[in-house]
Amino acid sequence: MRKIFFFLLVPVTVFSQSFSKEEISRWETQAKNVTIIRDNWGIPHIYGKTDADAVFGLMYAQCEDDFKRVEMNYIEKLGRMAEVKGVSSLYDDLLIRMIIDSADAVKDYNNSPAWLKKLCNSFADGINYYLYKNTITKPALLNRFKPWYPLLWTDGSIGAISTADISVNELKNFYSGEPPVSFVKEPEEDILTGSNGFAFSPKITESGNAILYINPHVTFYFRPEVHMVSEEGLNAYGAVTWGQFFVYQGFNEYCGWMHTSSAVDAADTYIEKISKKDKKWVYQYDGKSKLVIQKRISIKAKKETGIETTNINALFTQHGAIMAKRNGQWLSVKADNRIMNGLMQCWQRTKAKNFSDFKKTLDLKGNISNNTVYADAEGNIAYWHGNRIPKRDTKYDWSKAVDGSISATEWNGYHSINETVHSINPPNGWLQNCNSTPFTVAGANSPKKENYPGYMAPDGENFRGINAVRVLSEENKYTIDKVIKAGYDKRLSAFEILVPSLISSFDKNVHGNDTLYNKLYEAISVLRKWDFRCGENSIATTLAVEWGQKILLSIFKTKVVDDEEADQVDKAKYFAANAKPEELLQPLLATINDLKNKFGRWQIEWGDINRFQRISSDIDNKFDDSKPSIPVGFVSSTWGMLPSYTSRSFPGTKKRYGVNGNSFICAVEFGKRIKARSLLAGGESGKENSKHFFDQGSMYSQGQFKDVLFYKEDVMKSVEKMYHPGE
Repeated sequence: MRKIFFFLLVPVTVFSQSFSKEEISRWETQAKNVTIIRDNWGIPHIYGKTDADAVFGLMYAQCEDDFKRVEMNYIEKLGRMAEVKGVSSLYDDLLIRMIIDSADAVKDYNNSPAWLKKLCNSFADGINYYLYKNTITKPALLNRFKPWYPLLWTDGSIGAISTADISVNELKNFYSGEPPVSFVKEPEEDILTGSNGFAFSPKITESGNAILYINPHVTFYFRPEVHMVSEEGLNAYGAVTWGQFFVYQGFNEYCGWMHTSSAVDAADTYIEKISKKDKKWVYQYDGKSKLVIQKRISIKAKKETGIETTNINALFTQHGAIMAKRNGQWLSVKADNRIMNGLMQCWQRTKAKNFSDFKKTLDLKGNISNNTVYADAEGNIAYWHGNRIPKRDTKYDWSKAVDGSISATEWNGYHSINETVHSINPPNGWLQNCNSTPFTVAGANSPKKENYPGYMAPDGENFRGINAVRVLSEENKYTIDKVIKAGYDKRLSAFEILVPSLISSFDKNVHGNDTLYNKLYEAISVLRKWDFRCGENSIATTLAVEWGQKILLSIFKTKVVDDEEADQVDKAKYFAANAKPEELLQPLLATINDLKNKFGRWQIEWGDINRFQRISSDIDNKFDDSKPSIPVGFVSSTWGMLPSYTSRSFPGTKKRYGVNGNSFICAVEFGKRIKARSLLAGGESGKENSKHFFDQGSMYSQGQFKDVLFYKEDVMKSVEKMYHPGE
């Protein structure tokens, strides 16, 4: 595990890769088969003769909009971030290289069915043609994209990579030889990331058609809005993750799909019994010694003097990479972090024509990290919790590391889709998932927890889930507008529990002659009158969110008696019921003082400090209080906010700026003709000089949607630019 350094005095930016005349000729020929139409919002509608042509055009269009993000996603998946960001990313790269092997991706590409290989080839060709035609674009590292790159990243989720519960810090401690560092990370306001997905059956819609609500919560500008059409039956609209060639969350003429991040146990840690025998590392398995596999991983990192190369002797057992040491025990990780079936599934679902077709894509078991909310033109709605779920012996606790020295803890294949937690056409007529337990997905008509092994759905409840069940039960004649209204409900279910506890503590423990009384009385009065709905003009929202962030760590540290695995809702309830007066009242006093110090008074309306601003195309956001920004009335999902908006202050700013939450939002109604409305955080383009850089900013802050142009006759009425790639 020793590391060795080599210093090479060469620049980080390598010379541009030249392209052959044969390649250029091939690209120019393919470009003629592709038409890109930009509508009045800058959304690219890609029309190709073949599916491969549509992929070619899509990748070209993505690079036009934000090549930096396309490139950076693959630099990360290649485990080469340190070459761009320096040695601080070295162990992030090591983690990626230990769980995603480029050689496996190359092998999968070579063994791909012909149709998939064509798509992968067009992926690389579309990006490389862009680089050829746009020499002003200077890649940070990747001057040529390879067709096997998509097989490094076969899941569109922002959190597709799983190492069970092992962190990069543990990996660093293990492989750097440094002693473990004990630290407590202060939780950010929205440590829960994820999404909302709702589906409505014809029985509760005004039109008698199914409706799907797509609401991913991710880092802003992580996904653009696109439309792909080919003469081979492709017609998919929705959100694509930068650098991927399939619509990840969206719809076609027949059905729609929304993915929410899942807590399904799809990765496990194993306790390995390691020792040295004849100067070699061995591990015990069923009473026998087996050689530890050793792989030399070389990671380059940028330094002022050039490139520093670190060689790490990475260790593996049959379970996977050895990644940590806890309590004297070596831990390996078993997980599927990339799989060819995943990429196949991502593409094939975009062309599904009915429920049966869609379910066949699920049978590929390639979706590693997601749940699926579904609706279709036949009137079906459905939910599947996870997709690729290993079978395990239920006598073991799979939420913890298990004994790796015995075969009894091996995975026994994968569960069939019918064995997983799912709900199809429930009698209540709606389905919801907010990264919460599947056992409330259809309210009282949800699957029953006792019917499934614990590892299949360890997800707890959260405050978004509580609010979603309440909101969706309040209407029985849904339209697209009513669906959007439900998705933008402003009630904050967490504060419905926490704030009454605060007020009660004040009433019981603070008397009129106490000095604390005068300091808190007015703020308590504001919160006492609050209806627990957030808003731009709400002072109570400011008080609640700023106070809530100060007690958040205490909530997460709460131990609920006899329930080691309590979810955030249980912890919040227990904290509210058992917190000492000082645990509730002193954070409110600190909130008042902080607001006074920053703004001169504590009576601040939420929209005055909670802002939406986009002033830089940098992947690492920049914010400036002196530059224009837009007020936002939403808060983060931590507090039960359905339209999540996670904001915080930054060095040099007093105001809070949004960085994560609602990204691409869409409501689509199926029927003889698709009806859909959508909204994108900020705008389609990542270029500061584009009018589409922030043209949806004001709409986003108010939840005002635009019409989706799905049919070509509608697209042609709103053409801003029409061209072939390269023109």
